[in-house]
Amino acid sequence: MAHIGVIHWLEENDYEIRAIAGSSIGALIGGIYAAGKLGEYEQWVRAITKIDIVTLLDLSWAKSGLVKGDKIINTLVDLVGEQMIENLPIQYTAVATDLTNQKEIWITSGRLFDAIRASMSVPLLCTPFKHRGLELIDGGVLNPVPVAPTIGAGTDMTLAVNLGGPAESPEKLGGVSSAPAFHSSPWHERIKRFIHHVQRSVTSSTGRDWGAYDIAMQAFEAMQSAIARQKLAAYPPDLVIEIARNACGTLEFDRASEMIELGHRKAKECISQAPWQK
Repeated sequence: MAHIGVIHWLEENDYEIRAIAGSSIGALIGGIYAAGKLGEYEQWVRAITKIDIVTLLDLSWAKSGLVKGDKIINTLVDLVGEQMIENLPIQYTAVATDLTNQKEIWITSGRLFDAIRASMSVPLLCTPFKHRGLELIDGGVLNPVPVAPTIGAGTDMTLAVNLGGPAESPEKLGGVSSAPAFHSSPWHERIKRFIHHVQRSVTSSTGRDWGAYDIAMQAFEAMQSAIARQKLAAYPPDLVIEIARNACGTLEFDRASEMIELGHRKAKECISQAPWQK
């Protein structure tokens, strides 16, 4: 969600985004922005509550992941509409991981939400996504901050947003307000109607050991932070906006407003201190 705040700051200050590459949530936000539907998505995600998040997680029970991801993707397709990557007005690349061949995959054509679903298949949480004969998982496994796909875009500046930045104290993360609860908003009513339409049943207790899952996710995030540093060193962008890795949990979408504000503030702090601004 911090990506949304960064995009807002760039637009407010007359920057034009010509190319986007993203892994996982970066592929999602970047793809929706490239499709011209970020405003609709932002209104939707600001209205989400913790209950909505639970009901959108379609439990899989498969050994390969807890969640299939179909409900979330179907919700987004209903919100944004079907889009083909090659028809987007902005150059777009979603990065996924081919686990069998141990290499990153750049998806630059085909259905936008197929690319997003593949890029967001977080290990342990989401089941892998079969795309063009390959079993793909989260792009962040091998490249959390994909700069390389934008190198040939011919832009004046390359900006990276690293969600695995150094951890910060609660005091330093302060200055953001808690997300308001839009329980009675039209967008929340739309969410509820769609959930009731696609949902067959919701189980209140999964019997899973979520403590063990949390530990695994922290290990995954630590790995991503280390790989991000290596990738940024190999393909250095002009600027890196660092978002503290402890700013928000993986599934805390109900904190969207807070994270959007944080991204906006971090973009202002970083870009205003750039050499060409002095």
